[in-house]
Amino acid sequence: MSHPPLWRPEGLRLKPVYHSSDLDGLEHLHSLPGKAPFVRGPYSSMYPEKPWTVRQYTGFAGADASNQRLRQRLAEGATGLSLAFDLPTHRGYDSSDPQWQADVGKTGVAIDSVEDMAELLDGIALDQISVSLTMNGAVLPVLAAFIVAAEESGVAPEQLSGTIQNDILKEFTVRNTYIFAPQPSMRITTDVIGYLNEHVPRFNPISVSGYHFQEAGADAVLELALTLINARTYAEQVQKSGLDLHRFCERISFFFGIGSDFFSEIAKCRAARLLWSEITQALGIRSEKGQALRMHCQTSGWSLSAQDPLNNVTRTTVQAMAAVFGGTQSLHTNAWDEALTLPSKASSRLASNTQHILQQETGLCDVVDPWAGSYMMESLTAQMAAQVRQRMVEIDTQGGVLQSIESGWISQTIHLQAMATQARLDGGTQRRVTSSEAAQEAVSAIDSQALRARQCQRLSRLRLRRDTARVEALLDSITECARSGQGNLLEVTVAAIRARATLGECTQALEKVWPRFKQDLNFRAGHYGPSLSEQPGWASLSARLSTFVADHGRAPRILLTKLGQDGHDRGIRLMAAALADAGFEVHLLPLFQTPIQLLQSLDDERPVDLIGVSSLAGAHKELLTELLSLLNKRELDIPVVVGGIIPQADANQLRGLGIKACFGPGQEVIEIIEQLVDLLTPAQLQGAPASHRAAKPG
Repeated sequence: MSHPPLWRPEGLRLKPVYHSSDLDGLEHLHSLPGKAPFVRGPYSSMYPEKPWTVRQYTGFAGADASNQRLRQRLAEGATGLSLAFDLPTHRGYDSSDPQWQADVGKTGVAIDSVEDMAELLDGIALDQISVSLTMNGAVLPVLAAFIVAAEESGVAPEQLSGTIQNDILKEFTVRNTYIFAPQPSMRITTDVIGYLNEHVPRFNPISVSGYHFQEAGADAVLELALTLINARTYAEQVQKSGLDLHRFCERISFFFGIGSDFFSEIAKCRAARLLWSEITQALGIRSEKGQALRMHCQTSGWSLSAQDPLNNVTRTTVQAMAAVFGGTQSLHTNAWDEALTLPSKASSRLASNTQHILQQETGLCDVVDPWAGSYMMESLTAQMAAQVRQRMVEIDTQGGVLQSIESGWISQTIHLQAMATQARLDGGTQRRVTSSEAAQEAVSAIDSQALRARQCQRLSRLRLRRDTARVEALLDSITECARSGQGNLLEVTVAAIRARATLGECTQALEKVWPRFKQDLNFRAGHYGPSLSEQPGWASLSARLSTFVADHGRAPRILLTKLGQDGHDRGIRLMAAALADAGFEVHLLPLFQTPIQLLQSLDDERPVDLIGVSSLAGAHKELLTELLSLLNKRELDIPVVVGGIIPQADANQLRGLGIKACFGPGQEVIEIIEQLVDLLTPAQLQGAPASHRAAKPG
């Protein structure tokens, strides 16, 4: 049985057979590992001398539970730690904030103060273990808490090693855990770089991420182009700020996603080093350390399927091998059940052991860059680099990164690629091996109410013990530092955190000068539907919706939203575009909605037939329960559906509460829309216009 070839970016088509002539004119062929342009690796010895760092992303619930998981990681052989924070922490809210309590502890650990950070890191030898902090928007108070907690445990800042992500530019186009507008956010980024260079010299002050671009829908070429051009923008900002550019380039690190297109992902990692060497040389960097790109990689979360999920073990293993062949310095391997729920202890252990098996049982660490000289790989690496250069020129013609963010060009380009990928999957021209077998999942439940009560109690005790006047004075100094443009924001935040200011209070001090940044969600109609015009299922959908329009004199109206602090918008934007192409009138709300705000957006003059909620961050039960309660109180009979990572047990509970349908990762878009149209059918059969369905009788 033949299958369609794997889709790749234009220009990266693989040939069945390669010859020596495919290497003609390739300038990098005779380079060595550890030497410019570093295609073969940033270090001369690579894995034969030191294998990559096993760095599994860890954090959930409270600091006490996460501390136990960190210790477990180290006991299992982890050689570095990577800390995951919950969404309120990412967005600068204390756990006691009443609007966002549903998200506390759901996708990472809740950190409200230095005391939480100290509990999280208790018993961890911070002078021996490198720690990666995935933090961007609230980088100031979180990093300050890390520095102060280490200091109070007896580890001086000069002894700390690790990385802070501190990559705010990508947050404005994907992931969306920004707090302030791009310009003040860049000030924060540079102040962090300056402070760490002076006071925490072994800590990498930024990790420029491509992973999130890939997760949002970017292909390998666009992911790499955006990552490198963001890194170049940071370097230019460092130079403008009068900081040491050479030192910055020696400490910068990179973070890439690794998908299932095995050869292309290897080529991407090799091309990344080639291109960064070119960029740094153009910036005037002459040292080999400053020109060499060092990376962390993570296997693809987007590629995981909720259908037949044990297949994800194979996907992750192959992706991990691609990262290793690409020469990564550290690696996170995803757990097989992440498309279903928070990973269990068993699945997390298997994900970690995947790396140990690759290191200890396969011989992959015995050779530096085994792909060197390969007709196919060297040719593909050169093609990848050429394609990325073209993309970078395209971004520059848009005015550069900041202008492309402001215009929405980057966001729209990624959105279009995500739709094209989904259309290929739904149309059968791109394959994903699945079956309809029901998933057996071991759900790791979090007692949200108990966690919030614990965090609120800790905050109350902290506020009672501290010198309130001193804290207020130090918070005022943060505000003044932001307002005047003088001084270093991380330095004043460290002082405030040391005095027991909270993360939320430090953020509020900055909000007095820089209001929270808001941007609308948008989508592009007219791209997904035409790609499926020949599919019988799509034609059937169009016919059914035409019948609705004929009966009601209008298209069916659906309101789509993300509730809580979940900023992952790939799925909801894709669904908005597909529904619009199918014939729905789509109203897409901005990010970070509360259930009350959703109800306030309803328009009595333009009634809604359906409400669709996207949830990828674990807060679905509480937020949807609140939404259903509010709808019931207002006597609004509007069907509500939810899509995202919803454990089966939760889906059953939600259906019992009144949710009409739950859609999981990997489900075909046509199938989802068919079920939504089914929810419209009863009103058609009863002959009742949708405007009469808005309120219950009586």
